[in-house]
Amino acid sequence: MRFYNQTHEHYCGIDLHVKTMYVCILDAAGKVLVHRNVPSTPEAFREVVVPYRQGLVVAVECMFTWYWLADVCADDGIAFVLGHALAMKAIHGGKAKNDKIDSHKIAVLLRGGLLPQAYVYPATMRSTRDLLRRRLHLVRKRGELLAHIQNTRAQYNLPAFEKRLAYAANREGVSDHFPDPRVRKSVAVDLSLIDHDDGRITDLELTIVREAKRHDADAPTAVRARHRQDPCADHPLRDSRHHALRPRAAVRLVCPPGEGAA
Repeated sequence: MRFYNQTHEHYCGIDLHVKTMYVCILDAAGKVLVHRNVPSTPEAFREVVVPYRQGLVVAVECMFTWYWLADVCADDGIAFVLGHALAMKAIHGGKAKNDKIDSHKIAVLLRGGLLPQAYVYPATMRSTRDLLRRRLHLVRKRGELLAHIQNTRAQYNLPAFEKRLAYAANREGVSDHFPDPRVRKSVAVDLSLIDHDDGRITDLELTIVREAKRHDADAPTAVRARHRQDPCADHPLRDSRHHALRPRAAVRLVCPPGEGAA
């Protein structure tokens, strides 16, 4: 775990939410200069920090609304630190917890060099990373549907399927495996959703690979080269559900090595 330990004149901790954010600004001696709730807008943020722009560093806990604040800080030349949510919880967890307390604790951790860092994804690559997350969500849902079909077969103690249902060609006539018409309907719904997800996942994968190559044209070639050196290893661009793009392999294409994703 990496901790932010650079020194500044002013330290700003923000407990960030969708509509509002609680801002706490400390000076180098730890004195509270600002501690109030403001709207979550670039204009409100700039208004609060403008008297303390000299040597200012801003920190927020990693949650889904941090993108805009990181971009505002980058545009204004303000140092921005993204706190690792799980590690921060372990460090400053306590019974008393509210927005005011949390913003002060973030500022104190930042000033003391004890704020655990998460990787601040570059603005140009965030949307590609979010596509990976969306693909992973769909692949997991697809896996749940396949598991439901297998569980239904076992529930009625029917013979095992001869072929793996992960392949579209092997799913032909699967509904007929079940004698009860209501069970067949349930399985048919699963199969229909799986077929639909296959199309969406394939489309996402093509977009992800194209965007990953745009971010780093040499990365896919390097990944495949490593696989050729060790042909016994799992294919780096294939996952256990037989889709072409393994999420972690794709992360290597859009995330610098050794950096945690936030």
